[in-house]
Amino acid sequence: MTNIVLLAGNIGNNPETVTTRGGTKITDFRLATSRPKRVDGKVVKGEDGFAEHDTEWHRIKCFSGLAETVQKHVVKGMKVAVRGRIHYTRWTDNENIERFSTEIVADAIDFLAWPKRDGDPQSEDADNIPF
Repeated sequence: MTNIVLLAGNIGNNPETVTTRGGTKITDFRLATSRPKRVDGKVVKGEDGFAEHDTEWHRIKCFSGLAETVQKHVVKGMKVAVRGRIHYTRWTDNENIERFSTEIVADAIDFLAWPKRDGDPQSEDADNIPF
């Protein structure tokens, strides 16, 4: 039995890092993944003739050295591949309502491409990432 997740998508926000009392760094960000929208098994196309997409958002959490690397090098709009595991949390809030949360705890992140920048034809070239 195993719990393995592999996601490839676009970073939706600049990462946020906190440090625990014990000194562990934790970095969070959101990742968007998309797939073609389907109705009755057929891909839905827009007025422009291109496929429409459904987008899902994933909460990604990184710890320690990976957290530091992500904080230093990841920016909104970047394309990354995340390998990790699904983590579920359940708690009762102050109003005694049971809450649930799902996140991906990352084990590794591969940097695929920088976000597009106006006038920079190399901005999506993964070979230009300095690590």
